[in-house]
Formats: sequence, structure tokens, C-alpha cells
Amino acid sequence: MKKDSVKKFMQDLLKTAGITVNGQEPWDVQIHNEDVYTRVLATKELGLGESYMDGWWDCERLDIFFDKIFSAKLDEKIKNNIGTLLKLILLKIINPQTGKRVYQVGKKHYDLGNELFQDMLDSRMIYSCAYWKDANTLDDAQLAKLHLICEKLHLKPGMKLLDIGCGWGSLAKYAAENYGVEVVGITISKEQHDFAKKNCAELPVEIRLQDYRDVKETFDRVVSVGMFEHVGSLNYHAYMQVVHRCLIDKGLFLLHSIGANESQVATNPWIAKYIFPNGALPSIAQIGTASEKLFVMEDWHNFGADYDKTLMAWHANFNANWDKIKADHDERFFRMWNFYLLSSAASFRSRTIQLWQIVFSKNGIRNGYIAPR
Repeated sequence: MKKDSVKKFMQDLLKTAGITVNGQEPWDVQIHNEDVYTRVLATKELGLGESYMDGWWDCERLDIFFDKIFSAKLDEKIKNNIGTLLKLILLKIINPQTGKRVYQVGKKHYDLGNELFQDMLDSRMIYSCAYWKDANTLDDAQLAKLHLICEKLHLKPGMKLLDIGCGWGSLAKYAAENYGVEVVGITISKEQHDFAKKNCAELPVEIRLQDYRDVKETFDRVVSVGMFEHVGSLNYHAYMQVVHRCLIDKGLFLLHSIGANESQVATNPWIAKYIFPNGALPSIAQIGTASEKLFVMEDWHNFGADYDKTLMAWHANFNANWDKIKADHDERFFRMWNFYLLSSAASFRSRTIQLWQIVFSKNGIRNGYIAPR
């Protein structure tokens, strides 16, 4: 396809979503390099993200721009190229989350520096969807999420809790302080490990730099918040087997994860390259298949729309604190991070992806499970 034809095709495609090239609305794109059309058509999401990082185009409200794109399903109207299809086929065969590769996302993303996340997140440094049902601020919404999780797990004093993917230790600390439980938290990020150990000092909390497959003890409760997205589709069943092994017969397991509307084996290539390597979002079918014959699903709670508000709050914090953050990061990182936060917010706003909290038991709860909301 000739360059002019590609340009017209892309501009017409954007018009179907209500986006005008070089238009006056805040969601309209402003083009600075005409080569952007062929670049995006050739490499799809990767080209769109990289061309934005390179300053080839701008948009005042990226979140609305992406909401319109996702709602109009424009990504489905541009067919995959042979290279992308080959990669997807290989990912069904080759397991990218084995051995030392499991630590790549820790080094790539979570080890960017605790200062970055302190400037972006809430005061407890919680890097997962907040619960905004009765909250007006990010701090209150994250506190509500911690309370919701602990209540769903029916925590009682003296219980032992395994926190798979404990982050900076916020949930472990909250559960130990408010519910009198002992906690083992595991993470694959050295920065998170070091911070969480200090964060949970003087509490019955042990923080480990450890892969989930290496946990051998048993626990009354198991929780995993925002970690299952890094497990990989080839490992879902093995992950569930580990949790089953670590959970007592009358225990409860809460899985908090972003979810996809359709089954997939990889995330979009821009996210994989720049934000979360080797990740993938599970679907209902994939979680169901992985947990079959191991668990009874007691409750499935979707509050994905709350992630839009959470990401927009992180975006506001990130930009408000950029003068501090830029001492360690350049302008390209600034554009990359804004692209990540705002495109992600739009994904939840358009309901393209979801946020699930799922409670499992091994054998079913007699007389039924009571699910807090």
C-alpha cells in the first residue's frame, strides 16, 4: 500500500471512532511526523507506542483517545502480520516464565526505584486496583481494598497467611496489625523485598525474595494480588497446584487479578517490551480450567471500572511529582509512562479488560460462603 493510501486508510479508520487527525478536540491526535501512519500499520501497538515515545504524535487526552479506539474495536480492524502470528504460536509452545526468566519483570519494572512508586502511589504504596465503592481519595480506596480482602478471607488471629506477590508489604502489614495473623510474603523484586522487610519490621511478617513454586509450607489462607498477570498461560495450572499444596483443607484462597475478556497467551507487544515482560492476562475460561479439580469457586467479584479511577489517580500523582522523578528518568520515560497509565485507564474504562477478585476453597464451604462487598 502506498504512503498516501496508508495515510488515508488510517485517518478514515480513526474517524470511525470519532477521532480527527490534527483536529480541535482534546482526544484528537496531532501528527508531527507523517511516517507514523506506515509505522503503526506495520507494527500495530508497538509502533503506536514507540512513535508516541519518539514524539511523532501527541494527544491532549490520551485516555479519551484510547477509550474511543478500544470502544470502536479499531485494533481488530487491523489484521495481525505474519511476525506477530508466529510469535503467538511460539508462546503457546515455549514457556517464557521459567527459571531465571521469572525475575525479569522484577528487574524491568518493579526495580525502577522505590522513589518513583512512592511519588506515584498512595501512602501505603499499593500497586493494584483500589476499591472506590465508598471512598473519595486514593488512600481511602486502597485502605478499603485491604479491608475487603481481609474480610473476604475471613482472617482470624493466629492464622498463617501466604501473600504471593507481596509488593512493598502493605497487605502483609495491614493483615498482621489488624487481624493478628502471621504472614509470609514473597516477591521477585529485590527493591520490593528490601522495602517490605523494613515496612513490616517488628511484626510477625516474613518477607522473602522467592518464586512461588519454591514455597513448601502450608497456610490457613493464601492471597495473591496483582501477581497472576505475570504467571503465564502455560503455568496457570501449575500455579493453582502450588496454591492447593500450600493451603490447608479448610482454607481459603483469594486471587486478585486483571482479566481479559478473551483467552490469550501474551499481552500486547508494547506493554511486553517496555512495561511488563513475559506477562499475559488470564480469561475466565483459563482460570476455570486451571483451577478445575483443585478448587471450588466461592465468589467472583468484578470491579474493573475502579481501575480506571485508580490509574487516573496514579497519573495525576506521577505528573504532579515529575519535577522530582525526572532526576532519575528522561523525557522519553515520561512519555512512555504516561502512555502506559492512560492507555491502561482507557482499557478499563471501555471494559476491554477487567479486575477480578475470586475466592476459592478446596472442598466448598458448608452452608455457603458469605462474600463481603
